[in-house]
Amino acid sequence: MASPAKNLLRVALVQMQVSSNKAQNLQRAREHVLTAAHKGAELVVLPECFNSPYGVQHFPQFAEPIHCTPGESIQALAKMAKDANVYLVGGSIPERDEQTHKLYNSCPVFDRQGHLVTVHRKVHLFDIDVPGKMTFKESDVLSPGCKLTSFSTEWGEIGVGICYDLRFPEMAMVAARQGCIGMVYPAAFNTTTGPVFFELLQRARAVDNLFFVATCSPARPTDPSSYPAWGYSSVISPIGEVLAKAQETETIVYSEFDLVKMAEARRSYPIYQQRRFDLYPDVNQGTHQVLSLEVDQQVAQQKQDSS
Repeated sequence: MASPAKNLLRVALVQMQVSSNKAQNLQRAREHVLTAAHKGAELVVLPECFNSPYGVQHFPQFAEPIHCTPGESIQALAKMAKDANVYLVGGSIPERDEQTHKLYNSCPVFDRQGHLVTVHRKVHLFDIDVPGKMTFKESDVLSPGCKLTSFSTEWGEIGVGICYDLRFPEMAMVAARQGCIGMVYPAAFNTTTGPVFFELLQRARAVDNLFFVATCSPARPTDPSSYPAWGYSSVISPIGEVLAKAQETETIVYSEFDLVKMAEARRSYPIYQQRRFDLYPDVNQGTHQVLSLEVDQQVAQQKQDSS
């Protein structure tokens, strides 16, 4: 049984303005992360593409390596996590793979000591065409990730997805059945998809799995020519309650993952014992693993090489 202190995970979502100045974005992120830690946060989440404008035209220019020769954003994030003494989900950054030269939309995660513990590469690329409203095709420049991802904390395992990954329930289902206490999604939904889907999908993923869901968006840009991020970063309870939610402006959202309440919900609604795998397949069975094993092995080797 976890101690009372380990039954409450204090979470902060940094909904920040993102500019075309990478150094300014990194400095703004650092200030917010340190503020969140000062106010008691133990897990801090940054938005999707927090260091770069969001757009296929920007990804190649802002892309940087993560693993072999960490770029300036990874170095800055590691220092933030260490200085703030928090688990840091580093939003996402455009990543350039040094070996293949492919580009990815990638979420690096750091422990309290500033160690890079895992990286999630966005699995489902955002390719949509809503006539007269929004056309976007990440696959024009980005490659998809090929692993599901989670990371360990004193409170339990937490799954990671990026934005459009939220649309696909199987990722969260696998994470939950692998024992995760929740999913965290850095997510830049826009003013077309956000009003329709953003809160609905978060609450659905939470209720489907009786665990927590947290999303972190960029703030709505002041420049009308920029990508129109929806905002409304949120934390959702295992029974679908909106525990905390931003509006569209820059802010930090604070909430808690209460593991006692999660356990109560699972006792009240025992769906984990009631599924009929004699009638339909268990998505947790098969070749997919919740951990991004290849990336984790690269991180472990990097640690060994530097020690």
